[in-house]
Amino acid sequence: MSIFDNEDEFYMREALKEAKAAANEEEIPIGAVIVCNGQIVARAHNNTERLHDVTAHAEMVAFTSAANTLGSKYLPECTLYVTVEPCTMCAGAAGWTQIGRIVYGAKDEKRGFEKIGHGMLHPKTEVTSGVLEEECAEMMKEFFKKKRN
Repeated sequence: MSIFDNEDEFYMREALKEAKAAANEEEIPIGAVIVCNGQIVARAHNNTERLHDVTAHAEMVAFTSAANTLGSKYLPECTLYVTVEPCTMCAGAAGWTQIGRIVYGAKDEKRGFEKIGHGMLHPKTEVTSGVLEEECAEMMKEFFKKKRN
């Protein structure tokens, strides 16, 4: 039995689908979904290569999509599911959206926001880490292994 809520695992699997789509497009395989009141309101994956935009991370694209869907720049009732720990840019944006919760899979030891701490998030934002961590990490490892060969 998993220590995580089945709902968290369900939505993380949806984020993993987005990460696979990113990998198929030669993007770094990070996927995100934003859920509000039990409904997915945004799906996104990295688009930095396609858009030639270093800010087109999965989380950033998902925030814009969710805000447009919900008609609000604030997302306090929403949860962001993302396959890899957000970077400081994405965590800063999460703070501005006032997102209620962030759930991520694999840690990002080099650029993850947890190095700096939760201070960049909204004070009410909850963080859950390690959901389907092995699957999320494996996707990243495989992607970069193929890039090196």
